[in-house]
Amino acid sequence: MKVGYRLFLFLFAFYAIVGAVYWVLGGEPLGITALLLCAGLALIIGYYFWFINRRSGGVMPEDNNDGLISDGAGELGFYSPHSWWPLPVGLAATAAGVGLIVGWWLTLIAVGAL
Repeated sequence: MKVGYRLFLFLFAFYAIVGAVYWVLGGEPLGITALLLCAGLALIIGYYFWFINRRSGGVMPEDNNDGLISDGAGELGFYSPHSWWPLPVGLAATAAGVGLIVGWWLTLIAVGAL
């Protein structure tokens, strides 16, 4: 993961610098937005990889050159496959998004459902 977070933090710096230069040189607004959003997404992923690397003590199975696939096996966390809550939350969020286009009344109902 060391390589992962370093790569994404480098990409963050690259996109941020290129976005700033593009902004100063008078680029189009869509290109500036795209470059700065790429920088933000690279920062999020780089920070996540750095956080996981720090929490695991800096030694990940991916960093071991002689490691096996089975070295990464183990508990990944808790996942509740029997919950129905993602379905109504997703439908309410979709209705809120459609409500922004169709009318404010639908947005109010959907936000109330959330």
